Amino acid sequence: MTAGHPSFAEATSLWFKVGCLGFGGPAGQIALLHRLVVDEKKWVSEAQFLHALNFCMLLPGPEAQQLATYLGWLLHGVRGGLVAGILFVLPGLCVILALSAAYAAFGQLAWLAGIFFGLKCAVIALVAEALWRVARRALKQPTDIAVAFLAFVALYALQIPFPIVILAAAILGGAVAWRRPPTAVAPQAGAAPDRIITMHAPSRWRVTAIGGMLWLGPVALCAWLLGGAHLFTQMGWFFAKMAVVTFGGAYAVLTYVAQQAVEHYGWLSTGNMIDGLALAETTPGPLILVLSFVGYYAAHEQPGTLPAALAGLLGAGFVTWITFAPSFIWIFLGAPYVERLRKNRMLSAMLATVTAAVVGVIANLALWFALHVLFRQLTSVAWGWVEIAWPVWSSVQWVAVGLSLLAGLALIWRRVGLIKVLLAAAALGYAAQVTGLLG
Repeated sequence: MTAGHPSFAEATSLWFKVGCLGFGGPAGQIALLHRLVVDEKKWVSEAQFLHALNFCMLLPGPEAQQLATYLGWLLHGVRGGLVAGILFVLPGLCVILALSAAYAAFGQLAWLAGIFFGLKCAVIALVAEALWRVARRALKQPTDIAVAFLAFVALYALQIPFPIVILAAAILGGAVAWRRPPTAVAPQAGAAPDRIITMHAPSRWRVTAIGGMLWLGPVALCAWLLGGAHLFTQMGWFFAKMAVVTFGGAYAVLTYVAQQAVEHYGWLSTGNMIDGLALAETTPGPLILVLSFVGYYAAHEQPGTLPAALAGLLGAGFVTWITFAPSFIWIFLGAPYVERLRKNRMLSAMLATVTAAVVGVIANLALWFALHVLFRQLTSVAWGWVEIAWPVWSSVQWVAVGLSLLAGLALIWRRVGLIKVLLAAAALGYAAQVTGLLG
């Protein structure tokens, strides 16, 4: 192994840690990956991390999970990508399964609110720290700052679809490169070297054939054995379609999923869907794990000849597989070629501009997350011909503000370990809940 290259066991341990601590949606998870893989371990260079992130932002599906898969592949090939991607999801899946089972049996779980409230406050500090680190290193020129700002405004104020923002940044970068080659940037002192890919890329035909069979084979088998009208067949085809159109992450598609699951298929009620989203937002892992809750609840309520709990577990596992399997296919097909093209002048310029836009994307996600944690109510404010989300200042949660500031001081100023900060925040959030400070 080269200097600084982790063993497979060491990397596996870190991927499991990421899966357990991945609170806060894509912004928090990208921040966590950056902190651990780039800043602390120095396994991957800053440039290579951002290059991978840019590619994952262009793909359908959960970008943070795909980024973990890409980084795992970068370090240890296909087996590394599989382990990183699976462990990114597995802890959160176990938690959402337990919560789904408890919810289906007993209803809402109010006692968890305080614990996860504290965790969310700590994640605000983690995201803010990562946003500052990434922006400081990615925004080298005034034009980069302008692109990041315009991307933020386009997403937050103009509500332009995410893929259009990223595509526009790539086109702008290509146009600039056409007129002026990008300037070379010297590596930072003490930074990790670029990870050199020595493994052979898997055959794209093998990845497509085996991946496609493993992904859609179970759905076809359900259709053959159970018929097209069976719950599992309907869920399989519906969530397979969702897996290839979820550009921009979970928030971009959850409205449509909720509408179809509630109004068209009748798998659950609107209240159930809102409760499931709340559970998914308070667990580690991708927010799209709310689909696992939908699979569990739908199968639990329509178990057929199976025990309800077993039917729910099978439904959740089936939906989870259909949702996440394509992410591995996209990475194993595209990552080898994206890495080989890193030195391509045109592609490098395009992705460099996308890097600046991604800073705006992360800032938008961070602001959205912070507003929903720090304030009980949001409203829409007209600003010219657009409307933007605006907090109702009287609904500020001072406990959240205080916990977020404490977490920020501990992480940034005192350099307290991340796990200690999360545990302390969870304990303080629980204390605030039982003492009535959260209302």
